[in-house]
Amino acid sequence: MAKADQDIDALYQALPSEFTASRNALAKTLTGEPAREVRSLKKPTVVPWAVNQVFWKARSAYDKLMVRGHELRAAQIASLKGKKSDVRTAMEAHRRAVGEAVHRAEQIASEAGLSPDAEQLARVFEAVSLAAPVLSNPGRFTDVIAPQGFEALAGVTPVARPATAADHAADRRKAEQERRQQEEADALLEAATRELERAHERARAAHQAAERAEADVAAAELAFAEAQRRAQKPRG
Repeated sequence: MAKADQDIDALYQALPSEFTASRNALAKTLTGEPAREVRSLKKPTVVPWAVNQVFWKARSAYDKLMVRGHELRAAQIASLKGKKSDVRTAMEAHRRAVGEAVHRAEQIASEAGLSPDAEQLARVFEAVSLAAPVLSNPGRFTDVIAPQGFEALAGVTPVARPATAADHAADRRKAEQERRQQEEADALLEAATRELERAHERARAAHQAAERAEADVAAAELAFAEAQRRAQKPRG
């Protein structure tokens, strides 16, 4: 590694508050294009600075994260291509590696009197570890990087996974359950229809009985009136 690269690496290992003065001092020791390049270096914000420190001061955690990210990406691609792949296990291992990297970043930052946002740290570590191709400037990040998401899998053509015996069994169970549910619904509808018909029959019978009762009342009233008339008629 050239001395200029080593000096630039040293800039990103220093505290953020020291970056500008150290960068300008380094630029003064150079001339021409190298001097202009150094003067153009951007000061990292707190979150990327903390990510950089994991690369420089906790390399084992950083390397583990990169390995887990590669494994997760490979598992996702294999799954999309229809190959057997344990994506869930890879995701869990990657999640733990991200958590460890965040923890180390927070420790280093705390020692420097800084408090980077844990959620942003996790997002940057996810983005860095899942990037394709691998980012070329580890240890020199200056801004918060967003995960690429499905864009990272561009060019991968998903392949439908062949149905397994378990899938067919599940389909049969689902179909059987739906059949039983339909039969139960049909039986309920039939029972409700019969009960409605019986209710209509009872209503018709009640209506007919009411009509007969009204006729009987009317006949009784006529008979009563006739009896009264006869009872009141003078006897001669």
